[in-house]
Amino acid sequence: MQTIQLANGIPIPVLGFGVYQIPPEETEQAVINAVKAGYRHIDTAQAYVNESEVGRGIARCGVAREELFVTTKVWVENAGEEAAAASLERSFARLNLSYIDMVLIHQPYGDVYGTWRALERYQAAGKIRAIGVSNFTPDRAVDLGIFNQVMPQVNQIEINPFHQRNEQIAALQSEGIAVEAWAPFAEDKNGIFQNPVLAAIGKKYGKSVAQVIIRWLVERDIVVLAKSVKPERMAENLNVFDFALSDEDKAAIAGLDTGESQFMNHQSIECVRQVKSWVFDV
Repeated sequence: MQTIQLANGIPIPVLGFGVYQIPPEETEQAVINAVKAGYRHIDTAQAYVNESEVGRGIARCGVAREELFVTTKVWVENAGEEAAAASLERSFARLNLSYIDMVLIHQPYGDVYGTWRALERYQAAGKIRAIGVSNFTPDRAVDLGIFNQVMPQVNQIEINPFHQRNEQIAALQSEGIAVEAWAPFAEDKNGIFQNPVLAAIGKKYGKSVAQVIIRWLVERDIVVLAKSVKPERMAENLNVFDFALSDEDKAAIAGLDTGESQFMNHQSIECVRQVKSWVFDV
């Protein structure tokens, strides 16, 4: 598996298996199937309410722990230094792991500075290998690093052909913050899998629309998180290293950018209120 080296020297697999919205009763087997297909990077979160099932899948996947890169995220109800630390202990217990490869602050709200100090503490103790953020704008991510001890090593944000965020990606990467893409397929919004531009590019290389999107992100040094519960789709999503997009292909994809999120505007008051209302008792 191709990797990207984080600013602290930790390699992260460029393709990750996301478990968001996979029902808990299906998650354990999905993780096992993903590892069997070739994934070595598993992405979960406290708010996905399936950390325990991810942990059981890891335990039963047949691959040594050190070969896997496991990510989870601290949810907003656990914001603050001591609350975040207590929630991390619960995540360790649910995942049944002695260390976690990466932990992110899931949303840019609440006491993110206190939460960050907890993550720095756990990283210094060797219990977390890499720390970062999710859904932060570049200025907020850099602000968090400059006024603390550690610059975020990753920012996980929505990126897909309809929301390309070129300036933000460039700004993050210039600061040494690796970028991860969630919802690379926009959860099939706007008929992305039938999009004629993407389909035409895929036809040229004998690839699916999903493979074209993943390749487009990988070529920009972006870590891609894809989800599927179907083993054949898992294998397909990994099969993207035998072709390269042309400049013409990239220009065509650039023309699909709407400049707007397909889900939520994290800089809106409505989003802050909505996220505050999501309580998962984690």
